[in-house]
Amino acid sequence: MQTLTQIKIMLEERGLSPKKSLGQNFLIDHNLIARLVDVSGVGPGDLVLEVGPGTGALTTELLDRGCRVVACELDTALSQLLRDTLGQSYPDRFTLIEGDCLASKRALSRDAADELGGRPFRLVANLPYHAATPLMLALLTRHPECAGQFVTIQREVGERLSAAPGTKAYGSISVVAQHLGEVKHIANLPPECFWPRPEVTSVMIALTRRDAPGGPEQWARLADTCQTLFASRRKQLGSVVRRLAGGAIDWPQGVEPSARVESLTPERINALIDAIPHSTGDSA
Repeated sequence: MQTLTQIKIMLEERGLSPKKSLGQNFLIDHNLIARLVDVSGVGPGDLVLEVGPGTGALTTELLDRGCRVVACELDTALSQLLRDTLGQSYPDRFTLIEGDCLASKRALSRDAADELGGRPFRLVANLPYHAATPLMLALLTRHPECAGQFVTIQREVGERLSAAPGTKAYGSISVVAQHLGEVKHIANLPPECFWPRPEVTSVMIALTRRDAPGGPEQWARLADTCQTLFASRRKQLGSVVRRLAGGAIDWPQGVEPSARVESLTPERINALIDAIPHSTGDSA
């Protein structure tokens, strides 16, 4: 596994340094890297998507365990470093995609989707902070072949994923994550677990997919409409839903027009959305 000294040498030899604009804070704690892979349960022959591999510390751990890794790296210089190192060492099990992992906030890029080929996979990644929320939502709502997401993310995002109704952190991502998956906290990561040290605390999260009814179209509708409802989180639902539905609806059991969306469980929010005909909203 790469040490901090090795990472610095690799970058210095190429005249490179971490880019704050791309959220390049490399995870350097070997025990935490191994723990993340352990919890993901991946092993020989398993297909893994990694986003933001950086210099390849986590990637190497995955490859050494026999996984097949599709990695998306936005940084051109780091992409070349990965081709020269892991691409040479693991030519049959390492595939690098240079560019954005997402085609939009709704789905994986065509290149990433083509490489994964509709096969079951898991996301195992130290995610760049700016990519975490849109990527995790896209995989949940548009890619049922993604069985689980095992990631390092900003603590604030982790809190939102697992937030309970009525709390400040509870929002559209909480509803989607908890309706379509099971969220578990793995570990807290202080800034010294990374190089360079970020200004925020991070967490490791396991988000395992539930056997939820419906499919990508229905799940995307859930995410879109949730965002619209939570944009008016402090308003009573009656007026908000009437505007979305274009009229009255049959309110589901346990949901009253006088309620506010922030007080409802994910199950009741999903039932409400099912009762709204042709609901629309912005991407979550």
